[in-house]
This record gives sequence, structure tokens and C-alpha cells, in this order.
Amino acid sequence: MKLTLDSLMVLDAIDRRGSFAAAAEELYRVPSAITYSVQKLEQDLNVQLFDRSGHKARLTSAGELLLKEGRTLLDSAAMVESRVKTHATGWEGQLRIAMSDLLRFDDMLQLVSEFDALGADTELRLSREVFGGTWDALVDNRADLVIGATENSQGGVFHSKPMGKVQFVFCVAPDHPLAGMEEPIPQHVVRRYRVAVAADTSRNLPPRSISIQEGQPRLTVASVEDKIAAQRAGLGIGYLPLCRIHEDLASGRLVLKEVEEKRSQVALHYAWKESQPGQALSWFIKRLQSFDWHLN
Repeated sequence: MKLTLDSLMVLDAIDRRGSFAAAAEELYRVPSAITYSVQKLEQDLNVQLFDRSGHKARLTSAGELLLKEGRTLLDSAAMVESRVKTHATGWEGQLRIAMSDLLRFDDMLQLVSEFDALGADTELRLSREVFGGTWDALVDNRADLVIGATENSQGGVFHSKPMGKVQFVFCVAPDHPLAGMEEPIPQHVVRRYRVAVAADTSRNLPPRSISIQEGQPRLTVASVEDKIAAQRAGLGIGYLPLCRIHEDLASGRLVLKEVEEKRSQVALHYAWKESQPGQALSWFIKRLQSFDWHLN
């Protein structure tokens, strides 16, 4: 191969330090070795990388392009090296976490901040799932850890632990026809109006929906966040997680209404499938045992 990581390191050092001599000092080499490395690379590529017409050698346009693209390769190589070293110490190179969109993302960011304080070089990959999509993420191997999964429909296939319960309340916009109706509102009346539904993100498991009456018109959206926005705009009705709408209720953008159908609290879990988890996953499993989620 004509282009090597070592030759790119030499070009990078020359550019950053400003001279061949300074680059040689940084790389613990004699100046002649730096000169030879550059000349050999120019010869192999049949491209002039430095303009030597002045008092100081400067990169040509071809040299600048090579250095720009080469630094991407150097960064990638350093990342691979770091991950290999990390893996050898028991830390995963990457940890994929899928969280229910019922949960506040600020809580997840707090967990990430605490994890970062460990100094581990594990890359965290976060994603959002709706309803059964959390369990589906484990089944489909899209996640190593899921947070906020509802009841365990997979039996003993996965490890899971409870993390608390979420209360759902029936809400409408203040100008919605149901807002002024006498409570409790009968179900046959509720059925007349369009319900906002967050689509289940399951790919393999059967998708689920909750509190939708047969024949009731629906507006399907991509997430609980979108469902809240749709109900706030008066474009749908339905149950919402109380922990996500405190500000909307306080400001009057949403109104609580009592209906005949009572909905019990929903228990949430975090789950994983590795019987011998790595250090990053083990840290999250242990930390989640006492983490204070804002579920109320």
C-alpha cells in the first residue's frame, strides 16, 4: 500500500508544528527520517505534496487535500485502537440503549453525565421506542438495554427489573367539545371523537394500542411527544402520561377530564438479555436500581 498511517502522521505533525524539524522532535525521529518519509510518499503517489520554492516548505493543494482526508483516517484508527483497548479491559466498545418515549429525556441525560464521569471509552447509542417497541428492540437485537418497557411479554427470555409506575390521565384541549361536558363522560360519548394514538415501533412483535374503542376515529402519530402536541392542538383526545404534561396542565393548554373508563397505573421495567454483561451495561443495571425517574 502506497499510503500508510505513519506517513499521514508525519504530514499531520509537519502541518501542526510548522516545520520538518519540529515534527521530527514530536515524533522522536531525526529530521532526515521525516524528509525521507515525505519524499517516499511523494514518489509513491507521483504527487508533489510540498512547495519547496520558498524559505519554508508549504503544502500544495494536493497535500492539503491528502492531509484533510488523512486526518479522518487517523481519527478513525485512533478510535479503533481505543475501543480495542477498552474491550480488552471488559468495557464494551458500544452500548445501545433504547428508552420508552414515556420517559423524560432529561433523566436519561443525567445518567449519561454520570456515566461519562467514569472516563470509560464506551460509545453510548440512544434510541426511542413506543409501547412494545422496547421489548422488540431486544428481540431484534437493536438494543443491549431497554428502559421503560411495559409488562414483560417475553417470559424468562430476558432479565428485567421494575423501575416504577406511570399514571395516565385523560386530557383534551380547552376548546375541545369534551372540555365542557359534565363528568364522568360516558364511553359512548368519548367514542364519537378522534383519539390521538402513538404508533407502536415494534418490527417483529405484534403492535399494540391502548384505550381505543372499536369504530373510534384515530389520528396516528410517531411518538408520545407528537401525541401530546396533537391533543394540545385539539386534533385528538386520549390518555397521556401525567409526568410529561405538568406544564401543559398548569398553563391550561390541556384539561383533565374524568371518563367512565378508569385506567390503572402502568408499571415500567428496564431489561437486558446478556447473562454476563460487560462493565458498561453492568454499571447501568446497578445504577438503575436506585435512579430516581420522574414518573409522577
